This record gives sequence, C-alpha cells and structure tokens, in this order.
Amino acid sequence: MAAAAASRSGVNKDMKMASAEQLVLDLINPELRENVLLELSKKRELFQNLAPLLWNSFGTIAALLQEIVSIYPVLSSPNLTTAQSNRVCNAFALLQCVASHPDTRMPFLNAQIPLYLYPFLETTSKSRPYEYLRLTSLGVIGAMVKVDDTHVISFLLSTDIITPCMLAMEMGSELSKTVATFIVQKILLDDVGLNYICFQAERFFAVVRVLGNMVEALAEQPSPLLLKHIIRCYLRLSDNARACYALRSCLPYMLRDATFSSCLHEDPTTSRWLQQLLHNVHVSGLQAGAEITIAALKTEQCAPILTPSASSSDMEEAVFYLENILNYSFKDTMLLLSMTSFLDLLFPFIKISLGSVYGSSVLDKSFVMAGSNIHCAEDLVMHCIGFDHMLVTTELKQCKFHPLERNS
Repeated sequence: MAAAAASRSGVNKDMKMASAEQLVLDLINPELRENVLLELSKKRELFQNLAPLLWNSFGTIAALLQEIVSIYPVLSSPNLTTAQSNRVCNAFALLQCVASHPDTRMPFLNAQIPLYLYPFLETTSKSRPYEYLRLTSLGVIGAMVKVDDTHVISFLLSTDIITPCMLAMEMGSELSKTVATFIVQKILLDDVGLNYICFQAERFFAVVRVLGNMVEALAEQPSPLLLKHIIRCYLRLSDNARACYALRSCLPYMLRDATFSSCLHEDPTTSRWLQQLLHNVHVSGLQAGAEITIAALKTEQCAPILTPSASSSDMEEAVFYLENILNYSFKDTMLLLSMTSFLDLLFPFIKISLGSVYGSSVLDKSFVMAGSNIHCAEDLVMHCIGFDHMLVTTELKQCKFHPLERNS
C-alpha cells in the first residue's frame, strides 16, 4: 500500500512538472501568453522548482520583460485598463517566484531585472489598475529582501529604491504602504542600509517625514501591521547615534502618548519595540545629542563655514545649524560641557558673523544659550568686544535678548 501511494505521488509530481514545463514553453508564444500567464500565476505554488525552470528556459524571461515594457506608454495616462493591469500583474507574480528562489535570486539581481519594476512604483494614480501594479511590483522587491542578504540591499540602494518606496508609502493603498514600509524596514535592519539612510541629513529627514505622515494617518485609520513596521523602522533608526539624537525632536508625539494603546494591546512584540524606542530616544539620544553637538561644532558643520571668506549662504547655513543646536540640544550639551569650553566652541561663529546680516541673529542665539549663567553671558560679551568693539556694540543693540541689560 505504501509503495503504491509513493508510486502515485511520484506520477503526480511528474505530471505536474510536465504540465509546468509545457506552460513555460508556451510563454514564448504571443497568442497563448495571456492565458499561460494566468494559469502559471495561479498554480505557481504547486510547481516545485518553477523558478529555475522559468529562468533557464529559452526566451521565457525575455517574454516576461516584453509584457512589462509593453505597458510603459500607458503608465503616464489614465487609460490603463484592468485587463492590461492584470496581465502584467501575472508576469510580476512569476518574477516574484524567481526573485525569492535561492538558486535564481542572485542571477535575477545581476541581470538588474528589478529596474524594470521601478516605473510602476513611480506612478501616482490611486485607481485600482495602477494600485495592483504598484502592489505586485513591490511584492517582487519584498520577496528579494525577505532573506537577509547584504548584496541584495547594496544593489537596491545603488538603484535608489528608497525614493520609489517612499512614494508608495505616501500614495499607495494600506497594503502597498505596508509592503513598501516592510522593504524600508529590511533595508534599515542591514547595517549598510542603516548607514546609507543616516549618512545624509536630507535623506534621513525625508524617510522620517514619510514615516511621520503615516503615523498621523494611522491615528485616524489604524492598521496594526503597518504600525508594527513603522515602529520597527523608528527603533532601528534609533540604533544610529545621529538619528537617535534627531528623533528626540521629530518622533511623532502620537507614538509618545497613548494614541495607539488599543491598537497595540494584543501585540506585545510591537509594544515592547515602542517602549525600547522611547527609552533609546530619551536616554541614548540625550547622550548622543550632546556628543554629536560638540563634535559637529568643532569639526563637521563648522569647518567649511568658519572662514573669513564665508559667503552669505554659508553664514545662513551656520545660523540655521546654530538654531537647531539651540532648540534641541543646548541643555543636554551643557550637562557635559563647562561654560569655558562651551564659549570656546561658540566664539568662531560670532567672530565670523560680526558685521554680516546674520551677526545679530548669531549673537541673539548665543545669549539665549548663555543667558542662564550671568558670568557666561558677561564672558561672552567681553570676548565679543575683544573681536571688534564697534561691531559688537552695533550688534548688541539689535539683539532681542541682552543678558547684561536684563540683569542690570
């Protein structure tokens, strides 16, 4: 009996494989392709080793790419039909099969086939035909990142996958937003991805802005799964010292209060992530913020600005940076810095700014920083006068906050 059952199982397996092989062969026939795409996409889970068969069969991948490229002209118009969308979605389903298989993932990547998907992620229409394409193309990328592989992450970053993912996080349906956020999460969980996103402030704040917008939307229409991916993204960002410092000012307040308590009530894992995130931002961000402030004032942010030939745009950047330092990290910095050390960091800003249109603004901000300590304020004024008595006198008159006058 057992032998007979095994024999029947082997026969069924051979029949399925023969059926799959025939369907794959039929893909290269344009007249049969539409029905074959539908049939294969429905039964792809039943066919073992379908991915290697698709990849190694002559002309098959080219036929799938032909289906994808043929629809490019209508992506920028409102004329995409449901039938056209479904046909390409079936092709995407087969590509997802290839992208997720261990034997075909890297050849698929090396052929740069994911690039053919990006135009579908950049569409802005919310109608169903476009949304189906957006979701299924995201599904292919999602299948690639499910397995932790730095090579995959590096490839995706080199092709700027973050930008189309952020667009999908803004424009897509709840399901598309969830898959796109999952992709960003998997990228962040890789050290290469975390460093890439946190390396440039502009890139970091772009990602945080999109995450924050989704949090606000979820307050109106909760989605536990999407919220879970968002919180995991924030938590991973908090592993980077710079990002953790920045999150002290830009983490949505709805994640700090009880807005999502009911949503997370039955999800202890996400609740634990959120508590860890808040701890990181409050404790680690405090220390990191002070250390980063000191280092940045000394080197990275100031070095290109603090020269006698600084342009007006350089000075504007310096003032903007100072304002951010003041708004978010002064109290934390002063915990680690003596007043003398603090003034030593601040003086180069003041010296270069005197006489420029930003002089009074720099002084004003400096006095706000020093105002809690009258001796610090007096030292600040005396050092400024040492730079240029007439300029400082003029600038002091324009300051909104003058500690010596206030305390006289």
